[in-house]
This record gives sequence, C-alpha cells and structure tokens, in this order.
Amino acid sequence: MTMLTKQKTLWLAAVSVLSIAGAGCRPAAAQSHPSDPPRAASSALPGPSGEAQNMKPRYSKSQYDITPLPREQVEKLAARLEPEAYRITQKAGTEPAFCGNLLDNKQAGVYGCVVCGLPLFSSAHKFHSGTGWPSFYREFDPEHVTRRPDNSLGMVRTEIDCARCGAHLGHVFDDGPPPTGQRHCLNSAALKFYAQGAPLPPESQPVKTEVAYFAGGCFWGLEHYFQQGPGVVDAVSGYMQGHVEKPTYQDVCTDATGHAETVKVVFDPQRITYRRLLEAFCAMHDPTEFNRQGPDVGTQYRAGIWYTSEAQQRAAEDFIKELKSQKRFGGRPLATQVESARTFWPAEEHHQNYIAKTGRTCHVKNPW
Repeated sequence: MTMLTKQKTLWLAAVSVLSIAGAGCRPAAAQSHPSDPPRAASSALPGPSGEAQNMKPRYSKSQYDITPLPREQVEKLAARLEPEAYRITQKAGTEPAFCGNLLDNKQAGVYGCVVCGLPLFSSAHKFHSGTGWPSFYREFDPEHVTRRPDNSLGMVRTEIDCARCGAHLGHVFDDGPPPTGQRHCLNSAALKFYAQGAPLPPESQPVKTEVAYFAGGCFWGLEHYFQQGPGVVDAVSGYMQGHVEKPTYQDVCTDATGHAETVKVVFDPQRITYRRLLEAFCAMHDPTEFNRQGPDVGTQYRAGIWYTSEAQQRAAEDFIKELKSQKRFGGRPLATQVESARTFWPAEEHHQNYIAKTGRTCHVKNPW
C-alpha cells in the first residue's frame, strides 16, 4: 500500500538512488549513508544531564517507565550496538531502502528500541507501504515516541525518537492508512523484535506496580498532590468502603451510602515506598479530625487508609502507632481509620484531575 505525496516520492527516489550508488545493503559502519544529515554534536548521544537527571520519574499510560535516561547511561548502552545500529540511532542515520531485516517480518510481536528496550511499535499496526522501510500506522503507546522537526534534505519532516533514550528511529508522515492516516517510517536497525509469547527482558516490561488507597477529605486535593509524588504512576478519585454499588457523587453526598471520598494511588515500589506514601498522606490531611477535613463535613470526608495486603496493614498500623507515640498533634486522638480495602468505584470524569483542569487552589499542602 503506497500512499505518498509528490514531495516524499521525490525524497524516496533520491534516497533509493543514493542507496544503489552507495554500498547497497552492506552495513555502513565505516561510511555514512549519503542521505544521512549529520546530527548536531550536542545531540549525537541523546539523554539528559544535569537537572534533567533529577527529574520526577515519568510513566506512560501503559505503565512503562519512560523517564529519560542520563546521557552516561545512554552512552554505555549505545556502546554495545552493532556499528550500523549505532550510526542510525546515535547519528540520525538512514539504512538503505529494502534492506532492513524487519521490512518483511510478518510475525506477531512487539518492536522495541534496540538501545534501551522500550516497546515502540506492535505488529498489529504494521502495514506494507512499499517505501522500503518497516511502516506502522500508530505507536505501541504515543508517549513512547517523541517527535521533533527535521529540516534536512531541503524539506520539512518530522523525526521520531525513543522517548526514554532519545535514539533516532526514523520519520512520521501523514500519508498512512486509516484510522490514523500516519506512516511511521522506521529503520530496522533501530528496532529489536520480540515475537509474541517470547520472554521479554526487564527493560521491555511494564512497571510492576502496587496500589494503595487513601481517604482524607475532598479527593480533589489528595489526587492532585499524590500525582506529583516521585514514583507515583497514577492517582484516581473515587469512592470506597460503602455498601452501595456504583455510587454517584450525588448518592455519596447524601451521607447514606457509607462511602468515603478516596484516592487510588498506583505506584512503582522501585521508586517510592508505601511508607513514603503514608508520610505524604499524613502531611496532606489532619488525622485528628473526625468525619471532616477543613471546611468539608460528613462521613464521606472521613480519613482512612484502606490496605490491600497484610504488609500494607502492618505498615499502616505501625505508622498510626508512631504518630500516637510522638504526640505530634497536641495529645488529640487520631481519627484516621485503617481498614481492609473494599471495592473502589471511580468518580465521575469531571472529578478526575479537577484542580489541574480548573486551576482552583486547595487547602491540602504539597508533601513532596
């Protein structure tokens, strides 16, 4: 299926001629491909340095760690590559058309970054474009691939790179098939294929997350600040510990369903501990207030830690005991409950990310 604009057809023709005139399908270890624009020295080895290395971890919606790797780590990973893969991923090279070993691959599976292993594309979205390079109409996860303008070769193109390590992958064009209408044009040497059912290395697997539940008054503020926690993959507002299925906000506000406004926190235990989440929660709510938090009054605003395992139960109960022994709250009794988690019912969409959507402020303090 070939769907190319006139400009891109001319570009492909030029690259094909240069490929034939050059080394054909031989690896270009000692000689750059004639059509490869040199990448600026500052970006020859992608990966952040300085403050970027200390940034908050980033996670994709499919729960992969996509935190940009430090430059030094990228260099070590790239040093293990074959010369052709290094040239393409680190120097923005292009392999000759119709020569990549993954062009005609029809096996089911996932195409990962050859440098860092992040899954980038799926066989379910691969199609035959007739251009001579593996083509996909969408990414495995849009957050796994970054885009930037490329003004080389006398035209404006969009370069695509690995979001985690910055490896050059290829380009994306608006001449692909439905439903996206996009053609991600990839270099085989920038990819590593993992057949369906084959074991994936750790770097190609999603984060093994855990879930914690916290209730501390209005869920808007808790959700907002939990989302900013280093190692927190996601935070969602909802209702828990009640006796009515699928409650609405109006139901909960009657104070008759028994639900508490709760935040579901999905976290990466390799990045943040459950204990640290407990500490943050304590900083975000007043554990001495009974059936209320600040201006919000009612059982739906009660404070609670809803544990999901024996380990979480022990940690939560020990934490409460510590707070009591420290007498941090002037001897006032603690009202925060510790209970086994029941069913979590997500709140309506307009409650999710409410503070970010509306720009409103909240009495909850940032604990990080």
